[in-house]
Amino acid sequence: MHPDFFSTSDASQQKKDDLAERAEWLRGELNRHAHAYYVLDNPTIPDAEYDKLFLELSTLEQQHPELCTPDSPTQRVGGAPLPQFEPVRHSIPMLSLGNGFDDEDIVSFDRRVREGLQAPGEVEYATELKFDGLAINLRYENGVLVQAATRGDGTTGENVTANIRTVRAIPLRLHMDNPPAVLDVRGEVLMFKADFARLNARQRAAGQKEFANPRNAAAGSLRQLDSRITAQRSLRFYAYGIGLLEGADMPDTHSGLLDWFAAIGLPVCQERAVVSGASGLLAFFREVGIKRDALPYEIDGVVYKVNRRAEQQRLGFVSRAPRFALAHKFPAQEAMTLVQDIGVQVGRTGAITPVARLAPVSVGGVTVTNATLHNEDEVRRKDVRIGDTVIVRRAGDVIPEVVSVVPEARPENAREFSMPTNCPVCGSPIVRPQDEAVARCAGGWIKCAAQRKGGLLHFVSRRAMDIEGLGEQLIDQLVDKQIITTAADLYRLGLTSLVELDRMAEKSAKNVLNALEKSKSTTLARFIYALGIRHVGESTAKELARHFGKIDAFLAATEEQLLEVADIGPVVAKSILQFFSDPLNVELVEQLRAAGVHWPEHEPVARQDAKQAEAAAGQPGSITGKTFVLTGTLPNLTRDEASAMIEQAGGKVTGSVSKKTSYVVAGEEAGSKLAKAEELGIPVLDEDGLLHLLKGMA
Repeated sequence: MHPDFFSTSDASQQKKDDLAERAEWLRGELNRHAHAYYVLDNPTIPDAEYDKLFLELSTLEQQHPELCTPDSPTQRVGGAPLPQFEPVRHSIPMLSLGNGFDDEDIVSFDRRVREGLQAPGEVEYATELKFDGLAINLRYENGVLVQAATRGDGTTGENVTANIRTVRAIPLRLHMDNPPAVLDVRGEVLMFKADFARLNARQRAAGQKEFANPRNAAAGSLRQLDSRITAQRSLRFYAYGIGLLEGADMPDTHSGLLDWFAAIGLPVCQERAVVSGASGLLAFFREVGIKRDALPYEIDGVVYKVNRRAEQQRLGFVSRAPRFALAHKFPAQEAMTLVQDIGVQVGRTGAITPVARLAPVSVGGVTVTNATLHNEDEVRRKDVRIGDTVIVRRAGDVIPEVVSVVPEARPENAREFSMPTNCPVCGSPIVRPQDEAVARCAGGWIKCAAQRKGGLLHFVSRRAMDIEGLGEQLIDQLVDKQIITTAADLYRLGLTSLVELDRMAEKSAKNVLNALEKSKSTTLARFIYALGIRHVGESTAKELARHFGKIDAFLAATEEQLLEVADIGPVVAKSILQFFSDPLNVELVEQLRAAGVHWPEHEPVARQDAKQAEAAAGQPGSITGKTFVLTGTLPNLTRDEASAMIEQAGGKVTGSVSKKTSYVVAGEEAGSKLAKAEELGIPVLDEDGLLHLLKGMA
């Protein structure tokens, strides 16, 4: 007998034991994380990490079927319902979808569908968004909403009918004459980004815990035992599927089903399409990816479904998901990594921002090594320490941020962050004004190069002085080589000084000089905004320019006079006075004027308004004093052009919709502002309507 026979057998058994142990560990981890996510609304790891663990267990069970147990997460959907809610058994199970992560996965999905259907040509698919919210089943009987239940474990959910009735987007009665006896509508309850931000602002003001993301906020709001709390939250709903249907014919296609939903008053997302083949699926995915960050809600991917219902039935289901559908997920926007250190960054206003220095990690397809911690209080609130494992989030071009700490992974030697007492750039003292969350460098533009660079970049930006060609790299060189100290120095630049800079050819240098010359002719509003006065944004700068009319009147304004300006309160007034109490800032204004920067001036608004009021007498159509909000993309006018036309006619343009808004001007892809205008009954104009209104003022 071969001497290694027993050792080989032992090794084989050891491998089986190791695989069984790994499967048991994966099941435990997945169940623990699923409970935290679905039941406690307190996720402990990012979705991408959960997907990795799930895929590993699924692959392990496929390769070794004997390891699959009845209670494996691969054999179920979601988590158990909360005991506080009455359980509801779904007439037809609410299943999850299989996931695809790259082009190859989608091509394979399409191939499996074609093989299953024995289709000679391309298959027709319905494509839609994968919302990051909470799945719900709405039951309508004879057209009346009688019950709403969460997905729960896919078979049994939680009765949240009382809370769902507070969601205004959901009709209590279907808009149809002959409704079906029973209709189960599947869809997603979610919270828009703007509503989420407002909710967290209220949570902060009340000293309560903030929600980690819109999905958690929606889930937490819907699962309140007191429906009055739910009613105070701005929840939305989109229908995307169907369960039981009795007393009506099922539409032949999924796209037809969604059209039917829309016709009977159920909210349906318009970001959907019918496409053919794998190429159509991938084109839709990429198109959505481009506009993802501009959407008013969070999504984590798109969903593909074979469009024809007869073909769906032929394909059928596997244990936990339909064969005819797939979720194509975007690259993870959250990931776990290690905090190697915590430093600080100096902003253009001197704000000192704590920044976590991270072990490199891919988030949303980008390698992230730094993430903002916002301010010292935020570091303490989240209890982020050097050495911690943290969850990092990145969305579009937004600076990555630390969402939360993974407490169970904290090492014993983790160190707390300590705010430095001096600016790391210029050595000036770091001070934290009373009643403010942000600490600041006291050095100012002259002493602190970081503030100088930030201030100059703001000064040359498109919405300020709009000086093309002066980007971050060029500003860095000009400051580092001590060629410029203030914005006025920009207008003293010569061809020689620019050509000597790195990557600056003579033609590029001439273009910069031409842009500087062109920028000298500006508006008072742009000039005020370009100065970078704290708390003075574009809208406030316009109000100041409109009110005072002349720079000298603005410079000489008292606190009482500043408080007479629309939308300016004590904080902004104090900030303006503090800015001009520094002789260097007053001198900067004079140097810029001496360099040739100029703008049209007019009488102060008190006299101007009197003249306008007199001129508007007998003109009931005048828009003087009317407030406009612009949203979406207009076919011919840019946002700036439309704003300028409105302001020249005496109107005012603001960024948010309220009861005081007179008109909303909406273009293509108008979002939540249009929805709010319709909710408040505010008149909505398209571009032609705006031009017609302004023409009537001429």
